[in-house]
Amino acid sequence: MVRVSGFTIVRNAFRYDFPVVESIRSILPVCDEVIVNVGKSDDDTLGLIRSIDDPKIRILETEWDMSRRNYVLGDETLRAMRACRHPWGIYIQADEVLHETGAAALASAIQANDADRRVEGLLVNYLHFYGGLDTVARNRRWYSREVRAVRLDPALEIHPYQGAQGFRVGPDNRRIRARRTTANMFHYGWARPTEALDAKRDLGKTMYPWRNTDPSVPLIPWIPGLRPFTGTHPVTAIQWVDARRAAAAGRIGPRKFEWKFVRYVLSDQIERVTGVRLFEFRNYRVV
Repeated sequence: MVRVSGFTIVRNAFRYDFPVVESIRSILPVCDEVIVNVGKSDDDTLGLIRSIDDPKIRILETEWDMSRRNYVLGDETLRAMRACRHPWGIYIQADEVLHETGAAALASAIQANDADRRVEGLLVNYLHFYGGLDTVARNRRWYSREVRAVRLDPALEIHPYQGAQGFRVGPDNRRIRARRTTANMFHYGWARPTEALDAKRDLGKTMYPWRNTDPSVPLIPWIPGLRPFTGTHPVTAIQWVDARRAAAAGRIGPRKFEWKFVRYVLSDQIERVTGVRLFEFRNYRVV
């Protein structure tokens, strides 16, 4: 039986209203340990993580170099990875929650693929909630899959890539070789309360200076490819979701056509007919 570590990073969890407790609880049942890199915060994030009170959790108290902009996320994720003690790691971000059926599927896939050295990582399917807890974004700007389980053998040189959306391999940043699973990850980053998204926009002025942070632009602008969500949220996230559903409703800006949307609409139509998602950015190669 292959033993599995979990790892995540978090800072200012209250300010950004991350469902980080729900996130950690979603992977705890399938991990033998969970490393939580807690950056020095302006709130009691450290106390929040300690309140989970599970013997599997190991906390790293750290200070992040925010001058690194978006690269700091990769730096700190790597620090958490290096603290893991087992051959495989399940990575989860502070605004993500792994559905319980997905946790079981991911754990089974690790056991099934451990002997196949071609497989360096495992993919999960994504649901990106946008503007509320009952709407998901589906156009190709939103990645449909990403690696969330990786081998932790230092000799492989697997590392977070740039802002830690995914992973690459070696100094030349080769795309990681990954296999698909049926696991589903729920991404709540764009469904958090307005105050949290306002704080995220302010942070973006320094971390992502190339993004448009013009206050006249709606906080949650309309985009093509929005779909109603009719499934069930992860068990660990239900209370967090229910507490925010009413406040999150009706915040998406008015429909406004932009020429850049044409490519999203066309690729969406092609995907509906063929099942192929064209031009999607991928950190991985499927094996």
